Amino acid sequence: MFGFLKKRSKGPVVYERAKHCISRKDIDPDALKVLYRLNALGYTAYLVGGGVRDLLLGRKPKDFDVGTSATPNEVKRAFRNCFLIGRRFRLAHIRFGEKVIETATFRRNSQTVGEIIEHAAEGPFEDNTFGTPETDAYRRDFTVNGLFYNIKDFSVIDWVGGMKDLEGKVIRSIGDPEIRFREDPVRMMRAIKFSSRLGFRIERKTAAAMKKLHACILTAAVPRVCEEVFRLFPYGCSEEAFRQMYACGLLGDLLPDLAKFIDSDGGKKSSTFNYLRVLDEYERMMSAKGFEVSNGLRAAVLLTGLFRRERKDGAGRKVMQTLHGALKTPKSVYFTGVLLMESMKRLAQPPCRGKQRFVHNRDFLDALDYNRIILRAEGKSEKTLDEWADLYESKGTKE
Repeated sequence: MFGFLKKRSKGPVVYERAKHCISRKDIDPDALKVLYRLNALGYTAYLVGGGVRDLLLGRKPKDFDVGTSATPNEVKRAFRNCFLIGRRFRLAHIRFGEKVIETATFRRNSQTVGEIIEHAAEGPFEDNTFGTPETDAYRRDFTVNGLFYNIKDFSVIDWVGGMKDLEGKVIRSIGDPEIRFREDPVRMMRAIKFSSRLGFRIERKTAAAMKKLHACILTAAVPRVCEEVFRLFPYGCSEEAFRQMYACGLLGDLLPDLAKFIDSDGGKKSSTFNYLRVLDEYERMMSAKGFEVSNGLRAAVLLTGLFRRERKDGAGRKVMQTLHGALKTPKSVYFTGVLLMESMKRLAQPPCRGKQRFVHNRDFLDALDYNRIILRAEGKSEKTLDEWADLYESKGTKE
């Protein structure tokens, strides 16, 4: 797919256009505008990161990010539609309507060439230290995310062995994984996200470092951890992602009650993974229709096993509090999760007179889908849910 990988020299391996599958027609036209303009002004500008990875895999990237030798202020002067954000590291957001092409100046940190050992005890450099394409490649998390696309000659530039790992379907840390995970523990969750989403295996040393250092996740900023937890759900890969979270110890660190439940519920055969498997099917179906699943529904499915075990009034609040307390989830996620769990009892009964008002609740459709997910995972009849769905349709027709 990527052509013959040459033996790596001191410089990068450069794959000419004939050696890779990226075509300009698959790149966002506004990202092309940014690349062309920065190059025309004399700056180096590459398409970088996950966008390059996904294009090489034949996937449609969600975002197209640009790396450049231009400083943030120079990028701002080049584009009237540019806004600078960030304190520790200034990023240029170039807006095209509601779309943003994120443009960052090449950076350097303690994981750049020749500095990994020298600066290991000192921690990362100040984020505002600009660098070169090489140092920027080495400061990235995993080799498959360290590839650059050069619009000037349509080549792919590889400083870190990312093309080889794409071919081998491997997630490998750039540099010493123990240093990288101590530097930023959230990278462990990102490894799992990419592994589950792409169907790649995590390389042995990287996986060993995760098992050794998983407790470091408790030192990471809670909002970032919360964000990464919910990034494990899209693309219909949550079952595999949470299996890996459980296996390496990260789930036990973040959600110990859930991990203990899984232990007591058969481990790898726990009902939690059955619920997530059906949720993944639902996620893929909704994505194909252009809809996004709410985080409240995702949280409720994840914790349903715990909820089923409680079997007490107020169990929904108690179970959702385990997630909210650990991750400081938005209140909307908490309250939606509680409502969905507690809708089980109501929707298990036919919609008799006096109990039909629930169809007007703004979360009714989520409740309907949540209950279908649980019933399908448990292999139970959906006949009563169909009655509720018919009632909803009839109410909508009359209104």
